Amino acid sequence: MHIFFSGIGGTGIGPLALIAKQAGYEVSGSDKQDSDYVNYLKKQGINNIYIGQTREAIEFTHKQKPIEWYVFSSAIVKENPEHPELQFVMENNIKNSKRDALLTHIIKDRQLKLLAVAGTHGKTTTTAMTIYLMKALGLPVSYSVGAKISFGEMGQYDPTSEYFILECDEFDRNFLSFTPYNALISGIAYDHHEIYPTEDDYKQAFREFISKSAWKTLWLSDFKRLRLELDATYIIMDDNPPELAQLTLVGEVNRRDAWLVIAAVHQITKLPYGQLIELMNHFPGVSRRMEKIHENLYSDYAHTPEKIQGAIQIGLELAEKTARELVVVYEPLTNRRMHHTKELHRDIFNGINKLYWVPSYLAREDPALAVLSPAELIPNLNPEMQNKSVPAELNKTLKNAVKWHMKHGAIVMCLSGGGGGSLDEWLRKQSWGWF
Repeated sequence: MHIFFSGIGGTGIGPLALIAKQAGYEVSGSDKQDSDYVNYLKKQGINNIYIGQTREAIEFTHKQKPIEWYVFSSAIVKENPEHPELQFVMENNIKNSKRDALLTHIIKDRQLKLLAVAGTHGKTTTTAMTIYLMKALGLPVSYSVGAKISFGEMGQYDPTSEYFILECDEFDRNFLSFTPYNALISGIAYDHHEIYPTEDDYKQAFREFISKSAWKTLWLSDFKRLRLELDATYIIMDDNPPELAQLTLVGEVNRRDAWLVIAAVHQITKLPYGQLIELMNHFPGVSRRMEKIHENLYSDYAHTPEKIQGAIQIGLELAEKTARELVVVYEPLTNRRMHHTKELHRDIFNGINKLYWVPSYLAREDPALAVLSPAELIPNLNPEMQNKSVPAELNKTLKNAVKWHMKHGAIVMCLSGGGGGSLDEWLRKQSWGWF
């Protein structure tokens, strides 16, 4: 089967393309812009990728070998309902769907048990930890994770696996397509306001997702927040378990994610908690989750208030251990989200020494909303943090400021939720040497 992936450079579509290739499908795709992610996919053998997403490109691909299934990301329809690729596949009666339909097909066809990680924050790290722990135990797994990992590809299909580990995104209600064996809920806080008009709408989607799962692993606070009814299929985690003290990973948020995974894997394997904790303490991390770019320079994907608080806690813990200052460069994702959460930013940067606030990364924006500048957003911080904050741009001035802080021993943590053209990509293109 020839599958064409539209938006193949995205962290949801890209791993799925890798899985399809490993499962024996013919794979091609497109993206609206080139990126490091697209280059990564090409290195994995997916070479038939077109930049620009034009009718001519997909028509040419179809003529070379007929496309039998067109898989597209949610952003495609939201950004352009008359997308040229969509028009072409409709006119030519090509099967088309969002990624979840294909994933569901693969999981059902291969009779895999789905370990589904969902939540407002912590999904990628929790998914990566689940993959890592299963691999460390020597258990074959298939999986999809929304970031690069050092212990495997972003997507993998293993024909000998019993389980499929999946990062399930609640955006556009995508996660409701699945029927998990075990649903791991990493944490819940209201998000994606354009999809869920009210907080209760958001909670109800999680209730529905959880109800579809044979087993459910979640924190007591989330269990109460969702007003669920306890039965024997729930694995409820105390919010402050003493076992966290046995985990040596940096950052409380990482230790909590790790303990959630350990509980779920224990349910599957029945192995002693001590053995699972020992293995988890060697978890090497995941790209763009406090990822070291250069000496004293880190990149993190945090983009909601809860994720930012978790990232800041990790940064402060590392800074305290090394007796250094903590400097943050912040690129919000997105302008739309900032309209809903700007007041929630008041205290989330507390404890840092300096904040450089750059313009929001724009994606899936509402054209009716004015684009809020850093100078307009900084006043939402408390007075102390306002005095430590400056508006900035991705330019030479910011680069020189970052280099100065690095040279003088500070830890510089860059929070960037975007992809191509983002702060994260800008960081990786700079030279951070001193000469």
